[in-house]
Amino acid sequence: MKLTNRNKISLALVLLLCSTATIHAQNENDALRFSFLQPQGTARSIGIGSALGSIGGDFSSLAVNPAGIGIYRSSEMMITPSLSFTNSQSNYTGNAMDDQGSHFAISNLGLVTTKVTRGRSARSGWTTISFGMGLTRLADFTRNYSYQGRNTTSSGSFVFEADANKNGLTNNTQPNTQGDLAYDTYLINPTTNNPNQYLSVVNPTASSPISQTNTVQERGGISELGFSLGGSYENRLMLGATVGIPFVRFVRNQTYEENDLSGNTNNDFAYFSYSDELKTTGTGINLKLGAIFKANDYLRFGVAFHTPSYISLHDQENRSLNVNTENLHGSTSSNAMENQYDYSLSTPYRALLSGTVLFGKYGFLTADYEYVDYSSSRFSFGNTADERSYQNEINNNIKTQFTGASNIRTGLEIRLDNFFLRGGFGYYGNPYKNSNTGSERLDFSGGLGFRFQHSYIDFGFVHRQFQNEEQPYNLPDTDLPGSLYYNLIVPTATIQTSTNNAVVTFGVKF
Repeated sequence: MKLTNRNKISLALVLLLCSTATIHAQNENDALRFSFLQPQGTARSIGIGSALGSIGGDFSSLAVNPAGIGIYRSSEMMITPSLSFTNSQSNYTGNAMDDQGSHFAISNLGLVTTKVTRGRSARSGWTTISFGMGLTRLADFTRNYSYQGRNTTSSGSFVFEADANKNGLTNNTQPNTQGDLAYDTYLINPTTNNPNQYLSVVNPTASSPISQTNTVQERGGISELGFSLGGSYENRLMLGATVGIPFVRFVRNQTYEENDLSGNTNNDFAYFSYSDELKTTGTGINLKLGAIFKANDYLRFGVAFHTPSYISLHDQENRSLNVNTENLHGSTSSNAMENQYDYSLSTPYRALLSGTVLFGKYGFLTADYEYVDYSSSRFSFGNTADERSYQNEINNNIKTQFTGASNIRTGLEIRLDNFFLRGGFGYYGNPYKNSNTGSERLDFSGGLGFRFQHSYIDFGFVHRQFQNEEQPYNLPDTDLPGSLYYNLIVPTATIQTSTNNAVVTFGVKF
């Protein structure tokens, strides 16, 4: 590639393909990932669409409206294994691809102890006091997806090139930045006129197209250990509080590849493959407060508030680059030093209103409304000037890209003696201000249950679906005349994801 093909200019790199320094693995998409919750938990809760804000009497309600613990009249313990199957369909530059994955997890494990008050306690108006503790699955990150297509205007290698031109090279014995990786493998080289100016060997044009492939495997989730206390006052007002300790685990293995489609074996480029393995773990804390009011035997109303979760996170990242520059230097590879970084995240607050209509002993119809302000998430990095600058940049991106969203969950349960039929629906609003970037998420669920004298078994199933868009890399200043990357086009991939999750709960009452 000739320097004259693009103008020299200082670059403001926008990071997405990979990280250039210790803090730069984090971005606004990570804030959304750890803030977008879809309660799972017991099979009963899944069967009624997780609409637990005013129905209570189920362990999963402790993570939605902790006042639900006041509905209990006996103690119980339960466990819920789950199995999920995920399908992703992508489209990139007109080319479609499918991917599948499966995952086993424990959706719920819990214990509730209930004391029916007597004597002085009963005379005070408190009819029951209950304590609960256990795990509830709040988010599942399992997903495989990939997309592939032709590009004649831009290359992901320009991100490596831009990093070297903006930040220089570290000159360490082991590469650290993406510029180091590209320089060590001859993906970028100094120009003849300026040894501190670097250009990629990749030069896509209409007559020399490249193939781009991005393959991503994601695993992990958020499980919350909750400690709840609540009770029933005169069998009319239920109050409860939950201290939640969320445990975060996210693993992403990503491989981005480009291949020369020109058929020319003397243009100094055959392919490059960049691999990024990221593992994020963390622990946090939050508080949930709630109340449920029984207006009469047929109506209940619920209200709950969740504080932000304050989560300490740790990233561990390994990156490598393999390149074939044909006759220039042949096949070369380079591995970056392991990147580890500690930081924290504050997730959005949540507010919930709920109502339930009961049909005596024959069942109920219930609905929840939840509001979440995704734009209020905030990262906190270290105290260096670079860390503060990047922190402000990402937090500003969160404010400008995300918005508040409304979530609606509805559920129906029909009781036929000791047999229960359930159905539910969930609508989770689009967290993006630009509706083309993401979409609402929809849940369709159902289930059935059996009650025995001192035990029960429930089955639940939920089908989830959503759509999002992403670019395999971002380039700086594509809309700035005179920029090195002015008017270069980075194609956008559309990804449709659906998940089928089957769960079963085994419970014992005592």
